[in-house]
Amino acid sequence: MWDQLEFRSMTLEDIPYVLEIEKEAFTLPWSKDAFYNELTNNHFAHYMIMEVNGTVGGYAGMWLIVDEAHVTNIALKGMFRGQKLGERLLTELQRTAVFLGALRMTLEVRVSNEIAQNLYKKLGFTSSGVRPGYYTDNNEDALIMWAELPKATK
Repeated sequence: MWDQLEFRSMTLEDIPYVLEIEKEAFTLPWSKDAFYNELTNNHFAHYMIMEVNGTVGGYAGMWLIVDEAHVTNIALKGMFRGQKLGERLLTELQRTAVFLGALRMTLEVRVSNEIAQNLYKKLGFTSSGVRPGYYTDNNEDALIMWAELPKATK
């Protein structure tokens, strides 16, 4: 299991670890340049790392535009899946979004990815539509999901 769990902002030095997770998790992984651009040029972007016992175990990213957070990606290293760490990571991303002023959060998920959909529903997301052919690797549709975020407490 895990004894130590830490969340922090992603840095350029994290990109090699994130790329390893990307390759494990996705059929169309993002490139080094994509992450570099997100961290250096996209002022809407906010990315976090989840360290498990000192190891980069997962990461999550979002774009914050006015009061809406759009999850760009969230993934865990294979050895950390199935341990409720995805829930912890997404909860921390939601907390960060609220801290930054977001009222709502949205994401897309493959219609076939029921495990992810169940996690999102558990954390307050509901389906609001479909993006046909969203995933270019197999032309699979994406389910659009939204969650109202709790208001920040003072």
